[in-house]
Amino acid sequence: MRAALIVKHGDRSNVVVGQYPKPQLQSGEVLIAVKACGLNHLDIFVRRGIPGRTLELPHISGGDIAGEVVEVAGDVQGVNLGDRVLIDPLINGQALGEDLTGGLSEYAKVPAANCIPIPEGISFEEAASLPIAYGTAWRMLITRGQLKASETILILGASGGVGTAAVQIAKLTGATVIAAASSDSKLEQLKGLGADYLINYAKEDFSKETWNITGKKGADVIVDYTGKETWPKSIKATKVGGRILTCGATTGFEATTDLRYVWVREIAILGSNAWERSDLETLLSLVQEGKLKPIIDRVLPLEEIQEAHRIIEEREIFGKVIIKP
Repeated sequence: MRAALIVKHGDRSNVVVGQYPKPQLQSGEVLIAVKACGLNHLDIFVRRGIPGRTLELPHISGGDIAGEVVEVAGDVQGVNLGDRVLIDPLINGQALGEDLTGGLSEYAKVPAANCIPIPEGISFEEAASLPIAYGTAWRMLITRGQLKASETILILGASGGVGTAAVQIAKLTGATVIAAASSDSKLEQLKGLGADYLINYAKEDFSKETWNITGKKGADVIVDYTGKETWPKSIKATKVGGRILTCGATTGFEATTDLRYVWVREIAILGSNAWERSDLETLLSLVQEGKLKPIIDRVLPLEEIQEAHRIIEEREIFGKVIIKP
């Protein structure tokens, strides 16, 4: 089968389209004809090489898989040939595309238990936008962050997959949203998603702007998965009793924390990791009901996998990049 193969760790020239053995099913598994696979910054990290992780190469990344069931193991019940399914990427504490072979290929095998029916009216591309970005944002804002309608939230990197998801979810709760992005064109699009205030952090100090917007009180909640470059200013932009939510660090993990602000303002720093299956089911329901619309920047064929990596690395996207094998 055709697949996007990481042949060695390094720059994006090391992910190439080639042939890979078609998966053979074991007990409890199904074979999926992949119709759409969402890309995330995680795919960039996997390609570059994650410290402390050893992967057998070549490796297929891609955790956001939506497709059609084309084969089932003999002992599988409840999942049938022809079913349209979204795959929960978490399997026994490991993640498809990160620890396990992912879905940037024509076919992928997964446990039948990880198949979630795609409701009528939702496309494969929309479904494949949800697990890692929207699932992460939902857990971060709702489960961990306990965001309330009366609160103001600052979302950094608001134009990416997790960012656009966070803006939409925050608006669903009724919160006041400050969206920060690196270009005026992206900010206009974020305004269209309902953002109440806009900050171009390439031109303005987002911490000072947040301070002014909130009447010199600071934001109740700050979403910062940028890390090293933004963390010190995020601390300063948080109000007394506020909280900072993080689910990653795209610019580096070694972020400086001025502890004086943390104790004087009684700031809570909350990490958030992954999602629950019920979160993905909730998100699918919200999409079906028209309350949430996955933001897709573009859909590319498998042959353009290097270009897909490039536009994510160079932050040229608004929302999700979807690959169609």
